[in-house]
This record gives sequence, structure tokens and C-alpha cells, in this order.
Amino acid sequence: MSYTNRSEIPEKYKWNLGDIFATTEAWEQCFAEMSEEYKKLVAYQGKLGDRDILLEFLKLSDEIDLKMDQLYCYASMSYNEDSQDPERQARYSRVYGLLTQYSTACSFISPELSKLDDAVLQSFIDDPDFSDYDVSLKNLLEGKAHILSEAEERLLSGVGSFSGQFHEVFNRLDSGDIKYDKIVVDGEEVQLGHGTYSMLLQHKDQAVRKLAFETYYKAYINVINTLAGLYEGSVRSDWYFAQAKKFNSTMEKSLFYEHVDKAVYDNLIKCMHSNFEPMHRYIALRKKLMGVETLNMYDLYVSIFEDADISREYEDACKLVVEGLHPLGEDYLAVVKEAFENRWIDVHETPTKRSGAYSMGVPGCHPFMLLNYQKTTHDIFTIAHEMGHSMHSYYSQKAQPYSKAGYKIFVAEVASTCNEVLLLKHLLATEKDVNVRKYLLQYYLDMLRTTMYRQAMFAEFEQISHDIVEKGQPLTSSVMCQKYLELNKMYYGDAVHHNDEIAYEWARIPHFYRAFYVYKYATGIISAVCIAEKILKEGASAVENYKKFLSLGGSMDPVSELKVAGVDLTSEEPFNIVAQSFSDTLAELEELCK
Repeated sequence: MSYTNRSEIPEKYKWNLGDIFATTEAWEQCFAEMSEEYKKLVAYQGKLGDRDILLEFLKLSDEIDLKMDQLYCYASMSYNEDSQDPERQARYSRVYGLLTQYSTACSFISPELSKLDDAVLQSFIDDPDFSDYDVSLKNLLEGKAHILSEAEERLLSGVGSFSGQFHEVFNRLDSGDIKYDKIVVDGEEVQLGHGTYSMLLQHKDQAVRKLAFETYYKAYINVINTLAGLYEGSVRSDWYFAQAKKFNSTMEKSLFYEHVDKAVYDNLIKCMHSNFEPMHRYIALRKKLMGVETLNMYDLYVSIFEDADISREYEDACKLVVEGLHPLGEDYLAVVKEAFENRWIDVHETPTKRSGAYSMGVPGCHPFMLLNYQKTTHDIFTIAHEMGHSMHSYYSQKAQPYSKAGYKIFVAEVASTCNEVLLLKHLLATEKDVNVRKYLLQYYLDMLRTTMYRQAMFAEFEQISHDIVEKGQPLTSSVMCQKYLELNKMYYGDAVHHNDEIAYEWARIPHFYRAFYVYKYATGIISAVCIAEKILKEGASAVENYKKFLSLGGSMDPVSELKVAGVDLTSEEPFNIVAQSFSDTLAELEELCK
């Protein structure tokens, strides 16, 4: 249900930010206090080599960080309720400014600590009184080889202030300056854009999908030389910083700071190459079931099965999510129910509310979830997804000190996707309607196709692009189109027509401007599926290990954290397990469609 304004929405469907600050006046008081409090940290500059002073500094820093986080979360979520409200806009702008001042004031910390002797840093790490800070100190010690002189770091920082413009210029081009033509759909003129394009790829009429696809890509092809220049500049910038920081490649730099073994990346690409057959089989089945003479790239997002909707009202959707998460145990479900019942969630859409959905962990409080719930199957899975993020934050913050409660982006999508998989498996175990079962099987296959196979293809393209630059070769639009088309044919197979336009898809992917990021979507879903299948097969022991994983926060490197949950991404096993899950699901769908 959509409302015209927030005042119409019953309170039970609105999150209660009063759990963070009882009133905006309380927020203002904390803001005023923190505006002065953070300045106390500057007095410690030049003294951090002393054990007692450093410990005192770190504890004070934690106290200030926590309050700063609460100030930001409250202001951000309040702003997301109504982005047009001047008071909320101002509050968000003010706290963003305060955080910038705070960050600048504390910029001396890492350089000062990095100058300490290795033995001194190691003595702090080994000291039980520093147990809350051992991870950050270990990371600092390990990274010392890549810290430059003060003058060099200052120069590098100056370059960084404008090298990020490649991404910013792409965003401006992509969200404003690229002009899409209008098209006629069902007798009405439609202005094409990112959102309408995604919707039109799900249109039942293939001619509409074709028109939307060709018109959309025409806008990128018209400025392809500009886009190629931007991406080449971004890749060259990545390589410059990697060399400056004494790494052998951009990938090595990226994985080093994420504490991820290169074997994980290599295993992802290797195992996708070993498991193209089921992906190609699924594409062939899709062509057969859709009954089209030619299956095009723009035909891969439309649902094959109609009248298989499991949508329901919000309360019933929440009940279904609880049923799907039942294998995780009563203690887990008790927190889920508390989130549903005690206003941790902002449910309904209003015209000035932020779109989409997210979960926000708030230190010293509980997590919050933003939804814009509509009565669709997708939105039911969104509830499960965001609840996974929230439960990860809840368990980590409950078990870890503030300094180690935040988990790495590498594992950020595991809990959320695990929830989705558990819900899907529950539906498949209980649904008797054959058409709905077909729909659910297709839903799962497309989830793996788009998040495992497609993101792995993106990751392989990134690797190829950076290798080209690192070998001193030009990264032109023709080279990128050629390489991308080769990958597309490899991953999708012969059953689909590889339309000329798809060679340009690389030019519209914003994540490519954040080097070696997309692979984490693939490893995330692989980890989640493995964990969900362990929970369903092994029961209590797997659930216990999973909850240990959820409770780790950032207390270990992310690959080691996943090993606690029974997933070793440095081996090929998890990748092959999920490829087999894809194949088994496909076999079941093939059988139902005979």
C-alpha cells in the first residue's frame, strides 16, 4: 500500500527512531557535546607511543565514535523518511559536516602509529588490555610495508582528491547527461531511463523488450568513446596507486586491504569455467519454454511462468518469512519477531521517502530496516534479505566490542542471501501447486544466474581490463567490447543470440569504477547457499556454527570467518556445491516441464 503522506501511516508501520534519541532535542544536545568532545583527541597527537596514553586514547575514541555513529544514523534515517523536509536536510548536512571535521582532526592516528617500531606494535597486540583493538593494530602492522613517507603520503592524498573524478564523471553522465529516447509502449509514449528499462525487460511482448534494449544501448553507444576514456582512466588510476603503494597489481592491493586470499578470486573464475554446462542448459530451457524462435539477451529477465504469484499483505508476508527462517531456531526467531512487533522497520512508501530497501545497524541500539513494501513476491524476499543484514548486525554488536563489531563488505551479503535461500527452500518444500513450484525454481535459477554467473563474468572482465593496462597496452573501446563479447558468449552459450549491443554492456556498469568489488556478490551468494544447505542437512550443529559466524563482526579476516560457518572459499568445494545446486534445481524444473 502507498500513502500520500507519512501522517496517514499507522505508527506500527513506522520505525521508532526514539530508540536512538528520545527527541530531536536530545539529538541536538548530543550533537553539541560531540562538536567539542572530539577535539580532545587532538591533544594526544605525538603521544601515542606510550602504552597507557594510547589505551586511554583508544577508549575515548571508541566512546566518541559510537556517539558519532548514533548521530549519523538518526539524521540519515530521519532524512530518508522525508527527503523534502528542510529541517531533516539540514540535520543530515550538519552531521555530515561534523564527521568530516572529526575525520580530518584524527588523520594523524594511522601515520603516527605506523612510525612505531614493529616490536612496540606487537607488544600492544599481545597485551590483554588491548584485546578490543588487536585486529586494527595487526592490520596496521601488516600494512606498514605499504605506508610511504609522510611527504609521499601527502602527495598521494593530493592525487586521490581528483583521481576519483572518473567515477564521479561517469555518475554524472549516467544519471543526467546521457539522453535516452522516448519509445511507444502499449500505445503510450514512455521516457526511457534506468528504472523504466528494467521494467520493460520484463514486459510480456518481445517487441517491446527489443525496442527498449536497442534504444537504451543506443544512448551509451553514442558516447562510447567518452565512456571508454573514463574507464581506461579509472583503471590506470587504480594501477598508479597500486604501484605507489608497492603492490604488484591492482588486484593484489585490493585483496590485501580486504584481507582476502587471492585463491578465492582464482577459484571463483576457475569453477565458473568448469560449470558452464548447467548455465547453458538453463538458457536453452528458457528458450524452449518461452517458445521464441530466437532467444535474445533482452529476453532473459522476463518471467517464464505466469499466474504463479505468492504475493500477500505485509503481515502475512512477515509470517511467511518467520516460517522460512524456522530452521535457525527459536532464539533467532524471537529477535526477528521483536523487529516486526517493536517498530524496527519502516514499512510503507510515501512520495518523498527514500526508495528501495536497506538495513542499518546502530551501535548501542538495535538495527533498523527501511522498506517500501508492495504486495509482490520480490518484496517478500526483500523482507527476508534485509532481516538477514539486521540479524548479522544484531549478533555482531551483541557479541563484540564496538571496535570489532563492524563486519567486512566481503561477508555483508551472506546473512541476507542465506535468509532468502532458506525462505525459498521452505516454499519449495511446502508448495504443491506445480505452476508455483516452476516459478520458484526459475526464481532460484535466475538468482544464481545473475548473482553468481553474471557477477563472476563481470569480475573476469575487470581482471582482463586491469591486466591489459598493467602490461602497458591501450584499453580502447574496441578492445573492451571484443573482450566483453567473448566473455558473454562463454558464460551464456549458444542458445541465446548475442546481440551486437551486449558488447557495450561494460560501459554502463558503475561498479567497475570500484576496482575488484563485484566478485564479492558472487562469493557472497556462494557462501550463503552453502550455509543454507548445511543448515537444512545438518541441523543444530550447522546452525550453531552459523550463529558463531554472525557473532564475529570484524574480529577475524572475512575468509576465516566463513570457515567458522563451514565454508572454505580457498578450496573449490563451495563453488562446486553451488554449481551442483544450480544443476539439481534445473533438473527438477526440466522434469516438471516435460
